[in-house]
Amino acid sequence: MWNVAFAELRKLRRPTLFLGTMGAVVFFSGLFSALLFLLIDSPDGNSDRGRTVSREVLGLATGGVQGFSRVGGFLGIIALCVFAAQTSQEYTYGTLRNLLVRQPGRMRVLAGKFIAMKLFALVMIVLSAIVSIAISLLLAPRAKVSTDLWFGSDGRHALLTTFINVVISVIGYGVIGMVLGLLLRSPISAISLGVLWLLIVENLLIAVKASLQDWLPGAQLQAIASGGRPRGMGTGIEYSHALLIGGVYVAVGTVIASLLFVRRDVSN
Repeated sequence: MWNVAFAELRKLRRPTLFLGTMGAVVFFSGLFSALLFLLIDSPDGNSDRGRTVSREVLGLATGGVQGFSRVGGFLGIIALCVFAAQTSQEYTYGTLRNLLVRQPGRMRVLAGKFIAMKLFALVMIVLSAIVSIAISLLLAPRAKVSTDLWFGSDGRHALLTTFINVVISVIGYGVIGMVLGLLLRSPISAISLGVLWLLIVENLLIAVKASLQDWLPGAQLQAIASGGRPRGMGTGIEYSHALLIGGVYVAVGTVIASLLFVRRDVSN
């Protein structure tokens, strides 16, 4: 299993994949964090879907990680694409048969690939956290936001909690990408379907019927990344609900895909 993981890491560190992915992470992390502060007085809002995050909120202990938590969904989309491509391309290139000659245990192959891609996702998340917090610190004085509480005990707790939430969310997105890669066995099909569903179809369904937000997988993972809504608030998804429903989606998909990987022929 660990030999498979090391071999997969060699593929993931290719400059075209690694630098391109990390460049996208830096761009989106910086953009989301910068907009929170640059558009703080905009009547159209400074957050997603026209919401406004005020100076008072940004001045709280959680203010320093507001941008980081909001970029969690886009980090998840990137992870989905990487996991889907790295899983399904073994079928496209016909290399899975060669892997199974060296390591006939299919579940060990699958576990090794998952460990490597999870480590890759963790590097993405750490880089995103550094960029988001650095941009927030640079722009806070310009937006007249106090940073006194950001690095106190409550601020450090908020950073740790947000980091864990983003990790759970991003790994969840990645598992969905891996499942799609195993089911469709084509990088283009897996990535297209995953991105289309998460970015377009789910938003259309929620716009038509708002209550569907509580049951769609992408909405649950996004809610986990942002920490969910406080209990008793009227809008949004509670963290515990998102964790439960999102976990069910990931678990069921993992079981189905694992069974298919073990039982189906390795050719595309």
